Amino acid sequence: MTAPDREVLTWQTFGVASRELAGQVAASGYRPDIILAIARGGLFTAGALGYALDVKNLHLANVVYYTGVDERLPLPVMLPPVPNMVDLSGARVLVADDVADTGATLKLIRDFCAGQVADVRCAVLYEKARSTVRCEFVWRRTDRWIEFPWSAQPPVTQRSDPR
Repeated sequence: MTAPDREVLTWQTFGVASRELAGQVAASGYRPDIILAIARGGLFTAGALGYALDVKNLHLANVVYYTGVDERLPLPVMLPPVPNMVDLSGARVLVADDVADTGATLKLIRDFCAGQVADVRCAVLYEKARSTVRCEFVWRRTDRWIEFPWSAQPPVTQRSDPR
């Protein structure tokens, strides 16, 4: 993949992007009780949104789907520990992730929350046209591969299992 085929997000631009994304949420009048981060990329987005929206109640859903650049498992898989629905019950939940690529991961989490929470909405930095989930809050739309600052370099050590 050549450089023009990539969207590069720097740490500095991430600061601007996450603040603008939070501005969209605030301007809409949506007031989440909980921000549910989709790990790993959504951790950064959720943390930034939590500070900007003054939401201290952050939860985490560990999902594995991507195995490499544009390579993924047949379906996303939620890894333990799975969020406790008692903690989410009746809450307004903002699901945060870095990208809505195929939409499969966001659909998994939305379906997980369905009927259990008062309201669930999604906020992502990037959304691609092929995503099956249309997010309520999107900073930028692109169909290019995105290079995020947190995953731009290879790990300093390699694990054999995805956990």
